[in-house]
Amino acid sequence: MRSQLKNIALSGGLLLAFSGLFGGRAAAQSTLFNIPSTDIVAKKKTYLEFDFISHLESHENGGFQTYVPRVVVGLGKDVEVGVNFTFTDALTPDQPVELQPNLKWRFYNNEDRGMAMTFGGIAYLPVANRQGVDSFGLIYANMSKKVKHEYGPRFTAGGYVLAGRDSGTGSEGGAIVGFEQPLHSKVSFVTDWLSGHNRFGYVTPGLAFTLPKNSVFYAGYSVGNQGRKNNGLFVYYGITF
Repeated sequence: MRSQLKNIALSGGLLLAFSGLFGGRAAAQSTLFNIPSTDIVAKKKTYLEFDFISHLESHENGGFQTYVPRVVVGLGKDVEVGVNFTFTDALTPDQPVELQPNLKWRFYNNEDRGMAMTFGGIAYLPVANRQGVDSFGLIYANMSKKVKHEYGPRFTAGGYVLAGRDSGTGSEGGAIVGFEQPLHSKVSFVTDWLSGHNRFGYVTPGLAFTLPKNSVFYAGYSVGNQGRKNNGLFVYYGITF
């Protein structure tokens, strides 16, 4: 347990260090926790993010730490491209390392009605420790509705399908649902959910905090749609510049 707390403290320290270095409004979020949002990184802007997910037990009891640095660049015309890099520290050595290039297009955006729609995809490509790990893609479409009020919520809904996924690895698609409720000018309650019994099937409630210099900090807890101990702390820091 001591090693888990040490890892959490180290990652928390890195997140705080980032926020101290880049010290306001929050940047538009490319995701909530797990689901894609209908926001798009603006043209010639870059969004950097560092995710930390951990099941808070020792490795011997099923604990793990997953680290996901990511970068997203705005191309203009409501299109963004990015790449995630993910790796996990767990009891079993040689965990898979994945590269996850992604693309999103917001093909409809009506600010007067508070509505937007996006279409996109993410490729999951193991680049190290690849044995038994397949390459596949996730394709999604979603829409959002923002209630016109100072503290009006935003609802997001859509669906996803998995292309090229090996059979026997769970659901081949499902629903996408998200909810954001401002509580204060700098704090919001956020929750999202992907349906399905697969690696994506989680619900994650939490809080989002606006930080200086177009940066944000999210803290939540993910609970899997199936499986004992399939849950974990989820925190991330993101900045747009």
